[in-house]
Amino acid sequence: MAYTAWQASNSYAVGAIVRATTTQASGLVFRCTVAGTSAATQPAWPTDIGSTLADGGVTWAAISSVYEELAVLAPNAIIELFELELDATLHGASTIYYWHNGVNAAVNGNIVFASNTYIRLPVEATGFDYSSSGSLPRPTLRVSNLFGDITTLLLIVNAETAGNDLGGATVRRIRTLKKFLDGEANADPNARFPTEIWYVDRKSNENRELVEFELASKFDLVGVMLPQRQIIANVCQWKYRGAECGYTGGSYFDINDNAVATLAQDACGKRVGSCKVRFGATSELPFGSFPGVGLTQ
Repeated sequence: MAYTAWQASNSYAVGAIVRATTTQASGLVFRCTVAGTSAATQPAWPTDIGSTLADGGVTWAAISSVYEELAVLAPNAIIELFELELDATLHGASTIYYWHNGVNAAVNGNIVFASNTYIRLPVEATGFDYSSSGSLPRPTLRVSNLFGDITTLLLIVNAETAGNDLGGATVRRIRTLKKFLDGEANADPNARFPTEIWYVDRKSNENRELVEFELASKFDLVGVMLPQRQIIANVCQWKYRGAECGYTGGSYFDINDNAVATLAQDACGKRVGSCKVRFGATSELPFGSFPGVGLTQ
């Protein structure tokens, strides 16, 4: 089915399903569990299945846009799509290449999904499974090089950054069902599994037949550490009333979190308690530090 977009100040009954007004990489849609009227502005949608949120008088629960389709007696074929996006600072351009391997549903030509045309090309991707060993997966992407297209692309990016070999390029793995492709009766660009985002860590093989890349998550790239700032336990690093802090309230407090009368006297104590008096003791706090590190031994 094609899901309708969320609407402001609209009445929803229990069981109604909506999607966000923009495509969500999480692949989630939202089912009404408490009937009511939606708020005037779109909520911040959750990214985990089963999460709930209040939206005016409506309560939504996050569900997958495709999992229910897989439970039917004869589910549609799963279509696997790949996007390779260059980084302008590394590769001299931000071009995106769209591929599909055509092995499912006997698709012989190009595929159009979410208005993007994916070229049929021999592509093999393996190693996406997570294990209990604690190490992150490092998938392998093999792309056909029969016409020398990938070698040509490597020569171009290496002329921009010597020896780069597409390192740092973004690879998106998108999976959906054939029935949701553009041109199908149930076409829906929002019906998809969660989009997987990987990065080219290195070129591991190149010959006349194929080029092989080793992929990594952002947390597993060589020389990259997250978060890229100092880890401090109990002192907020955000600028008070700045973009990260987000506090714009008309209630003012001094550095000891005592109420004061004017903005000129307003100052943040940079503590978790300072966040609580401004945002509420049970609210989500935009505290710009890492209280949990103080609990480690």
